[in-house]
Amino acid sequence: MKLLAFLMQTGGHIAGWRHPRAAERALCDIDYFRELGQTAERGLFDGVFLADYVGYHPVKSAEIFAGTESPKLDPLAVLSTIAAATDTIGLIGTASTTYSQPYDLARRFASLDHLSKGRAGWNIVTSTMENEAHNYGREAHMGHSERYARAEEFVAVARRLWDSWEEGAYLADKDSGRCTDPGRISAVNHAGEHFRVAGPLTVPRSPQGHPVLVQAGASATGQRFAAGHAEVIFTSHPTIATAKAFRSAMHAQLAEFGRRPESLKVMPAITPILGASRAEAQDLQRELDALIPTQVALSKLEALLGNIDLSGHDPDGPLPTLPEAALAGQNSTRDRVLELAARETLSLRELARRVAGGRTSHSVVGTASDIAETLIAWEREGAADGFVISPPVLPAGLSDFVDEVVPILQERGHFRQAYEGSSLRANLGLAVPENAFTRDPHSRMAPEIF
Repeated sequence: MKLLAFLMQTGGHIAGWRHPRAAERALCDIDYFRELGQTAERGLFDGVFLADYVGYHPVKSAEIFAGTESPKLDPLAVLSTIAAATDTIGLIGTASTTYSQPYDLARRFASLDHLSKGRAGWNIVTSTMENEAHNYGREAHMGHSERYARAEEFVAVARRLWDSWEEGAYLADKDSGRCTDPGRISAVNHAGEHFRVAGPLTVPRSPQGHPVLVQAGASATGQRFAAGHAEVIFTSHPTIATAKAFRSAMHAQLAEFGRRPESLKVMPAITPILGASRAEAQDLQRELDALIPTQVALSKLEALLGNIDLSGHDPDGPLPTLPEAALAGQNSTRDRVLELAARETLSLRELARRVAGGRTSHSVVGTASDIAETLIAWEREGAADGFVISPPVLPAGLSDFVDEVVPILQERGHFRQAYEGSSLRANLGLAVPENAFTRDPHSRMAPEIF
C-alpha cells in the first residue's frame, strides 16, 4: 500500500495541539517541519502532505478563533525546507486554482520539483471560504460550477507550461556556446475564458515531467475533475463499504477519459489513535475529545454543514432538521456528516466533537496490530490503494505510527522494505507524462521573444 503523512498543524485531531505530547508553538519552526519530514522518510512514506487555505472560516466570536490552532505558513516554502533535510520522500503542497495564476503556480511547483530532484506534488483545490475571496479583491466567493470550470482551464494551462520545455532543450554546452535549443522550447499562447498565458515557462522540464497531481473534491463535479486530471485522490470515508464503492465509481469514470485504474491512487484519510492496549487507545480518544471546547466543536460542525446556525438548539439534543436552503447544491462533506448523524444516535454535542475531532478523517482506535489490520483489510477489499495518515498529535503520533504500525505492515507483506525509486512518481508507481509538444512537433509555437 501507499502512505502519505498528513502534516495537519501539530495534530490531525482538532484539539491535538493541547495534548501534552504535541509540539508547542511549532508552526513557524523550521526544525519542526524538518523533523516530521525525516520521520516520515524513516518510515518509508511515499510523501508528506500539507493542507492550506488563504483565509479563514467565519467564526461567531474571538473565543472560538482563540481556541483553534490557526497559524499556517506557505506550503511550498515549508516543503522546500523539508526537501533540504530529506532525500527521497515526496512533497505535496496545496494550492488554489481560484486564487492563483497558472504561470506563477506552474513555475513554483516546477522549481520545487527540480530542487527536490523529482519529489513535488500539487494538491489542487478550488477553495471554499468567503474570507479567501475578500483577501483577493472579490466581493464574494465564486460558485461551485464556476470554480471547477476555472480549475479545468487552470490545470490545462499548467500542463502546457510544464511541457513548454522538452527534454534536451537545456544544453549548457560550453564548447558550442549554446545554453538552450530554441527548437525545443515552445510558446503556449493560451487565450481562454479565465486566463491568457503566452509562455514558455522560465523553468526547464522538471525531473517528473509534471508534479504529481492530487485532488480531494468528493462532489460529483470534483470526482469528474479527478477522473480527468488527478493521479492521487485524497478522500474520507466512514466505512470500508463506502470507500470501496467510491473507488469503484472512480475507476468507472477513469475509463470514460481513457485512463486505466493504476493511473489513480485512491487514498482515504485515516486518523490512527494508537495505544498499547485497546483500552488505552480508547482513553486517548476520550482525552482528546474532552480537550475540544464545546463552542469550537459546534462551530466546526456548523462550517461542515454549510455554515448553518445551531446556536438556538440544545447541545444535548439531536441534530435538528436542516432548512432546505442548507441542503441545496453539492457539498460532499455536509452529506458525510448527515450520514453519520443518521447512522448513530448522537447528541449535537457528541456529533460536533466526533466530526471536529478527526477533521472528517476516519479514526481507527486500537493497538498497532488493530490499526495495521484495519488498513490491510481496506486494501485487501479494494477500498483503497493506500492511506493518508493523519496522526492526532504531532510529532509524537507520526513517530508512534512509524515505529509500531509500519513494521507490522512490512512483516505482513503490505508495505515496502525500501523505496523503489528516487522520485514521488516512481514510488507511487505512476508514469511520467508524455510531453505534448514532443508527441506533436507540429504544435510547437515560437515564443514571442524571438
